[in-house]
Amino acid sequence: MPKVTSEYRAERRAHIMAAARRCFVRDGFHAASMQDLVEEAGMSSGAMYRYFASKDAVIEAIAVDNLDQVVAVLARAIGDGASPQAAIAAVLEFVTMRHGDDGFAAIAVLVWSEALRNPALAGHLRGAIATALVTLSGNAHAAPDGVVDGTCTDEDAHGDATALADVLLCVLPGYLMRLALGGSEAVANIPDAVEKVLTV
Repeated sequence: MPKVTSEYRAERRAHIMAAARRCFVRDGFHAASMQDLVEEAGMSSGAMYRYFASKDAVIEAIAVDNLDQVVAVLARAIGDGASPQAAIAAVLEFVTMRHGDDGFAAIAVLVWSEALRNPALAGHLRGAIATALVTLSGNAHAAPDGVVDGTCTDEDAHGDATALADVLLCVLPGYLMRLALGGSEAVANIPDAVEKVLTV
C-alpha cells in the first residue's frame, strides 16, 4: 500500500474544510450534520473520520485557520512598517476578499456564537485575540505624528499603541457582521475610514 504523504493529508484536510465551509454557510453549524459534510466533500464516512473525529473538530479547525490567517495578515503589515490603523485596514480588505471566496465573514459570525457553548473554541478565540494584541501593540512609535520635540516617551507610545490595538480589534467583529449581512458594498468605505478616524 503506498505511503500517504503529509502533503496529501494536508490537501485532503483542506478539501474537507472547504466543503464544510460551504455547508456551514448554507445551513449553519447546528443544521449541518457530519453526514452532510461527508456528502459535500464527496468522501466516505470512514475517510472523513480519519481526518476529523467530529463536527466540532471541523468547526474548531476552520476557526483556527481563519484566526491564523487574520493574525498573519496583521503581522505581515506590521512587519512591513504599517501603522496599527493601516494594519487593521489591511485585515479588513483581506477578510472582504476571503468572504467573496468562501463566506469568511459568515463563518466568523457563526464561530462567535458557537464559542458561547464550546470552551475549546472560546479558548482559540482568546488566544488569537491575545496574539493580535501583542502584534499590534508591538508597533509602538517613540514619536507619533505631530510630536517633534522629543517629549513623547517609549512608554507613552506603547500605551497609545496598546489602547489603539484594543479599539481596532473591536472594529473587526462589527465589520465582519456588516459584511456577512450586507456584502462587500456595505463595507466598501470602512478600511479608509479606519485609517482616518483612528489616527493617533
